[in-house]
Amino acid sequence: MRAYGFKSNGGPEVLEEIQVPTPRPAPGQVLIEVAYAGVNFAEVQHRRGEFGEPDGPGGYDVPGLEVSGTVAALGSGATGPAVGEQVAAYLPAFGGYAEFAVVDTDFVRPVGVLPLAHAAGVPCVYPTAYGVLTEAGRLHEGDTVLIHAAAGGVGSAAARIARARGAARVFGTVGSATKTQLAAELGYDALFVREDFEDAVREATAGRGVDLVLDPVGGPVRHAGLRVLAPFGRVVTYGDLGRDADWTADVWDLWKNNKTIAGYNIGDVARRSPATIGEHLSRALSALASGELPYTPPTVVASSDVVEVHRRHEAGRTHGKTVLAFTGHGAG
Repeated sequence: MRAYGFKSNGGPEVLEEIQVPTPRPAPGQVLIEVAYAGVNFAEVQHRRGEFGEPDGPGGYDVPGLEVSGTVAALGSGATGPAVGEQVAAYLPAFGGYAEFAVVDTDFVRPVGVLPLAHAAGVPCVYPTAYGVLTEAGRLHEGDTVLIHAAAGGVGSAAARIARARGAARVFGTVGSATKTQLAAELGYDALFVREDFEDAVREATAGRGVDLVLDPVGGPVRHAGLRVLAPFGRVVTYGDLGRDADWTADVWDLWKNNKTIAGYNIGDVARRSPATIGEHLSRALSALASGELPYTPPTVVASSDVVEVHRRHEAGRTHGKTVLAFTGHGAG
């Protein structure tokens, strides 16, 4: 089958089209003929080597954390989706940039009436958004929320989920002033340029601060997020886009000023509580199909353009969701 992988870590140019054997579903697994594969920043990190050197079949790793498509075969004992059913799936071990992918049934759910192109951008992004908001972030009705990397897939999903679950106001930060114009489109009350967000947040909240900060950036942004918390506010960390050195929080600052830091990592949840991923995926697909959550259609590109897509993601020149089209599904 056709796939896109890398044999050495590096820039987008290390991705290449390869031919690899079509995988066979093991017991409890599903084989999916991939229609679309979502693109996530974690796949950029995978390619760069932040998760280790490639060690897949033939020395290649195939990125891809989420797909949509049609069930092609079931492993022994697999229950749930039927052969021929259209599904979406989270792939904790990667492998989505390919014509076929295998995954445990815990991470596969029917798409219902949601178009496959839309569904491909759901399985990694939306469980992460639900997890950082409701599990790690303990979102309460009436909370004010600040979301960093607000124009990305997780950020824009989290903004809509927060609103649907009763957040009073939802603010975000973006890397450039040109993206602040996307606030209404992405569901925010306002977007601020990230390097100047502290004063903007204080002004917007009359000095009170925010109840919940979602932070995939790290470094100085994380320190600043702690400084703009309201009493009993929480910062949830779920990434390190800034690639800054790790730091140690001041426990006295947390204790004396009623602050909380929490963490969320979808890979750890997938290992230790796979049912949670399936539950969040089901909830998201249902809410999107019913219209409970508004959804901006993804940007669909041909899978052969994967190098350019990675280049744009790495440079921060995207907003919303991008999906790669496989098995004859054209870009649009």
